[in-house]
Amino acid sequence: MIYTLGVVVFVLGVILSIALHEVGHLYPAKKFGVKVTQYFVGFGNTLWSTRRGETEYGLKAIPLGGYVKLVGMLPPAKEQDPAVVRDTNTGLFTQLVADARHAEYETVTEQDRDRLFYKLPWWKKVIVMAGGPMVNVAIAVVLFAVVLMGFGMLQPTTTVAAVSDCAITDAEVGRTCTDEDPVTPARLAGLQPGDDIVGFNGETIASWEQLTTLIRANSDQEATIVVERDGATITEQVPTTVIPRASLEDPERTEEVGFLGVEPVQEQVRQGPLVVGEVMWGQVKATTEAIIRLPVRMVDVTQAAFGAERPNDGPISVVGASRVAGELVTIDEPSWSERAQRLLTLLASLNLFLALFNFVPLLPLDGGHIAGAIWEGIKRGWARLRGLPDPGHVDVARMLPVAYAVGGILIVMSVILIYVDIVNPVSLS
Repeated sequence: MIYTLGVVVFVLGVILSIALHEVGHLYPAKKFGVKVTQYFVGFGNTLWSTRRGETEYGLKAIPLGGYVKLVGMLPPAKEQDPAVVRDTNTGLFTQLVADARHAEYETVTEQDRDRLFYKLPWWKKVIVMAGGPMVNVAIAVVLFAVVLMGFGMLQPTTTVAAVSDCAITDAEVGRTCTDEDPVTPARLAGLQPGDDIVGFNGETIASWEQLTTLIRANSDQEATIVVERDGATITEQVPTTVIPRASLEDPERTEEVGFLGVEPVQEQVRQGPLVVGEVMWGQVKATTEAIIRLPVRMVDVTQAAFGAERPNDGPISVVGASRVAGELVTIDEPSWSERAQRLLTLLASLNLFLALFNFVPLLPLDGGHIAGAIWEGIKRGWARLRGLPDPGHVDVARMLPVAYAVGGILIVMSVILIYVDIVNPVSLS
């Protein structure tokens, strides 16, 4: 029941995110006077629709996207009546472009001639096309803020939660200690759960990060540890040991560092706006790297379709993300507060991915239209500076072959991801 509830809540969150993304296009377009004939969430067969003025609003059967029909996205060909399609065209793509132009003006009347999207100033085009992704960015900011500032974030404290029995490397975490394993310095020093470490080698300890840095830098030297236990201050001396651990700067690299053998108590601490910004920036960098590596990672996913092991950090579809949402609210039997945090974090990450992916400067993505509008502004501005004739609007229709190719690739990727998420899903357990 809880698993199903998590999936349903996540799917509703995705649908709402898509709907708000399209509002990000719809609202500025209408404010700038563009004729908008359709606003739909989803693809495929129409489940419900209603008309308000000149715009039809509705829901479609497949909730994997949405669209807003802005009339006049494609400018007419030079010296050609936009309402008349050429009778003959040489080449498949030339015919496709001509047909697309013709379809673009089927609903245009004489009264609409000044309400076409392509006639907007370049900066208004950027606002309209960037409106959708920026709404997703805003959603991500709000959700991360709710999680970090409202619920808080687990942070390690200087209080000892557990003392390790033996010194084992990161690669060996989880195995049982044996008689041959060296006893940890913390165990030799008699440290206990509940001890609050307040001093290390003469330095007052204010945070777990500070303590970790001092321990790692101590190598195998003698360490003076001051703890508070049951109201009493106790000082212990013991040499730390050296074992290979993951680098704090580069987790992929291993280095020989000092080791004590204690685990900290984790506390939920509400964060401020600066932490929200830091987390967002970290997510932006990680998401950007994931988008850049997407073609390579799709190779791994495709191999997983034929039985290869699937990495848990690879791309997933909405189907896979829904399954992850169900696991997030059931794994480890979290509290309702933890369930809410996990779902909100997942939705925030999804919205950030949708925003950054849509900013990729390729048609049919929003970034392709934004790039075209910016290029138009550059060309016209440069012409004005040099006293040259206005070069006119950038003809994005010429990029339709690219749009069809990119759209086809995205469809194939989506089908592969959905299939693999069914037959070889990512699992958190």
